[in-house]
Amino acid sequence: MQYKSDIEIAQSSEMMPIEEVAAKLGIEKKDFELYGNFKAKVNYNVLDTMKDREDGKLILVTAINPTPAGEGKTTTTVGLGDALQKIGKNTIIALREPSLGPVFGVKGGAAGGGYAQVVPMEDINLHFTGDMHAIGAANNLLAAMLDNHIYQGNQLGIDPRRITWKRCMDMNDRQLRFITDGLGGKANGTPREDGFDITVASEVMAILCLSKDLDHLKEKLKNIIVGYTYDDKPVTAGQLKAEGAMAALLKDALKPNLVQTLEHTPAFIHGGPFANIAHGCNSIMATRLALKLADYVVTEAGFGADLGAEKFIDIKCRIAGLRPSAVVIVATVRALKHHGGAAKAELGVENLTVLEKGLPNLLKHIENITTKFGLPAVVAINRFPTDTENELKLIEDKCKEYGANVALSEVWAKGGEGGERLAREVVRLVEEGGSKFSFSYEAEASIKEKIEAIVSRIYGGDGVDFAPAALKEIERLEALGFGNLPICMAKTQYSLTDDPKKLGRPAGFRVAVRNVKVSAGAGFIVALTGEIMTMPGLPKVPSAESIDVDSTGRISGLF
Repeated sequence: MQYKSDIEIAQSSEMMPIEEVAAKLGIEKKDFELYGNFKAKVNYNVLDTMKDREDGKLILVTAINPTPAGEGKTTTTVGLGDALQKIGKNTIIALREPSLGPVFGVKGGAAGGGYAQVVPMEDINLHFTGDMHAIGAANNLLAAMLDNHIYQGNQLGIDPRRITWKRCMDMNDRQLRFITDGLGGKANGTPREDGFDITVASEVMAILCLSKDLDHLKEKLKNIIVGYTYDDKPVTAGQLKAEGAMAALLKDALKPNLVQTLEHTPAFIHGGPFANIAHGCNSIMATRLALKLADYVVTEAGFGADLGAEKFIDIKCRIAGLRPSAVVIVATVRALKHHGGAAKAELGVENLTVLEKGLPNLLKHIENITTKFGLPAVVAINRFPTDTENELKLIEDKCKEYGANVALSEVWAKGGEGGERLAREVVRLVEEGGSKFSFSYEAEASIKEKIEAIVSRIYGGDGVDFAPAALKEIERLEALGFGNLPICMAKTQYSLTDDPKKLGRPAGFRVAVRNVKVSAGAGFIVALTGEIMTMPGLPKVPSAESIDVDSTGRISGLF
């Protein structure tokens, strides 16, 4: 059977003018700005007029640890939103924005897939409304002002060897990870080692997503630490007087972007921090606005629940005062077989033994959500044609033992209709209530205690090995008053451990923290494990080689 590509499905759909989508939500014309016919930015000040409205129910979609076999988390999120709308619930979807780096690198966007997509998918996956460019410009303005301060006399006494702020661009380019700049004589600046991050790894991105309003944004930008002085004191963006100009560049980027699904369900797509480096969630602004406008808000967290859901709860929910009403954990039979050790060529063949070996990864995530975080959960099996009834029954039986029902999801092939069973189970969980919501750790715990709590409670590890550099930095950060900040683990997404090759549910492992750093503006401490890259590279055959545009401006090859 010949299937249409995602872009073919999207381009053959008929979109509703975005003014009509906004009107359906009760957003007045004065409160949004058009970006063409099918995209709009909603003014964040509209939240002030809605502060007395009761919030809707927040549904978090997460997943097992990702595999090359694919899980379909965004597709499930979009399809669930359409399904909730289909069964009569006033629903909004809240997603992250894609990054150009992954779009042109490894094939895969952030607009869903099949008949569960947000549109216009080409715009969303490419320049969209320019938020990424604004974030990159603000990041690089701060870098320019920092180096200029040193060139103009260095009144603050900044040590060029201890600058922590990097420039950024929204592209995968390994050549820029480590550079030397300021060469060519005195007129061209101070020579020093430097480097680039991808824009979605910039602290400015995390700040934008964790800001509650424009004043909050400015305060967070002011607190960014860019480096240290010769006498070991932190230097901030506020000391460089950069926060005002940075906020001016970001004032429109702070406004949530309104689009729609193929079935015209409203969707906010806003902000896109990396999930294995930063906190991996869409903006607080978009989530709060959606909760005021809808009865159900379906959002997702990055990668598996050990990274995405943990950070969503321990960072975003803590900062924004949010509380999910239910959680959807996405898995596929194929991905679970991969966790059980199946070769790629065997993923489509029934093998209950291998499937059972892979199931503990899913069961650990269920345990975390229902027991550690105290939230009701349902497992969504993103169905593939090769899945057998025996395999599906095995998953369902095991999941029920862990307190989670299973609902088949066929939204990729059928859109909202294929997610109705999942939607009804979500509504049942919400209406039953009874959650005992809690965080992984208390804010008052020490930095070491917080990291140890995540590793033992969420990953299932035996403990943490802190490198001497990490212990020294923890001591310094606590002395500077940063000990009360939440933790953002920089860890591989492929495993519950810090080793991407350890699949399933490993036991008897320890996690090595090589260092920690403070993102004082964003408001969290980053614990560095493994070799996490803040500037990815392109693969041997990048997706960019298959993307083209014809003489009419019609794009092809984009998924």
